[in-house]
Amino acid sequence: MLWSLTVARVAGTAVRIHVTFLLFLTWIWFAYYREGGTAAAWEGVIFVSLLFFCVLLHEFGHVFAARYFGVKTPDITLWPFGGIASLERIPEKPSQEFIVAIAGPLVNVAIAAVLIAYLGATQMDVQSLAKIEDPKTSMIVKLAGANIFLVLFNLIPAFPMDGGRVLRALLATRYSFGRATELAAMVGQGFAVLFGILGIFTSPMLIVIAVFVFLAASAEAGHAQLRDVSRGALVSDAMITQFRALSTQSTVDEATNALIQTTQKDFPIVDGAGKLRGVLTRDAMIKALKEKGPMCPVLEATEGEVPTVSARATLESAIKLLQESRAPAIGATDSSDRLIGLLTAENLGEMMMVRAARPKDYEGPWRRRLG
Repeated sequence: MLWSLTVARVAGTAVRIHVTFLLFLTWIWFAYYREGGTAAAWEGVIFVSLLFFCVLLHEFGHVFAARYFGVKTPDITLWPFGGIASLERIPEKPSQEFIVAIAGPLVNVAIAAVLIAYLGATQMDVQSLAKIEDPKTSMIVKLAGANIFLVLFNLIPAFPMDGGRVLRALLATRYSFGRATELAAMVGQGFAVLFGILGIFTSPMLIVIAVFVFLAASAEAGHAQLRDVSRGALVSDAMITQFRALSTQSTVDEATNALIQTTQKDFPIVDGAGKLRGVLTRDAMIKALKEKGPMCPVLEATEGEVPTVSARATLESAIKLLQESRAPAIGATDSSDRLIGLLTAENLGEMMMVRAARPKDYEGPWRRRLG
């Protein structure tokens, strides 16, 4: 992930820290320094670091629960507002997603229980657990209270937080995955609006969390809709078949003419056998025009490799390849590996809009064919 530093690798999962998290620690140091000097500043940084270590353990709760169901997690990223474990896919069954979602908060429950047991009932009470910001409160009591807060906060049914995923898992027992995600996302966006309003009168950080929850809920709903629409479909059902292609002998000047004459933004480059050799994007084209001139060969202007799939492959597998490769497009080929179509994020979005506009009982041609 851009602007993230890999600091460790645990059981095949990379632990990353986003640069903004380091800036957040710097801000914490200065904020505590103004209140109580150098000692208070370092104590604040240590507390926040320990708190985020608990957040990291929380994320590993998700990781190991997901791994039990065969779902890999390539990385965990720590942000100022929390941690995100990037699951390779969502567990298929609602019961599995429920267990994966609840595993994180249960880790915080365990941490809080251990800390409270260590302190003993005589050394603390419920009121002391709530005094996280009180400098007189001991570090262990603060951590115990913070973990209890993490449990309560994460279980708010505001998708895509853990509580929202628990809600989706419960809804998915009655509705389709896409509909369950849509409902959970609506609830999450409602909480995001509430967080934003409260943040105006209390804390700017709450506004940041509100924006994150709202956007993440929208993105997750979009991914779920894409997953639903791709079920049972083939690449040939969604690929672009009418496009202008460039030859391996074409120059950037010829590509710019094609850019002006068509509505395309991405141009496939094919050789004499009709096989895909690369894709020239509009941005790469303009960059090459400025730096290398109009007579630059188009192959020299392309950036990175473009994967290909059979037009008879499942659309679900092609979407996964498109997301993992981060290529501008992937090529669809026939049995002789000749390029016959393109699949882009843009035309997948158009496919989703068409499906959303159709009657609920309408079944696409691929569903009638494969169902």
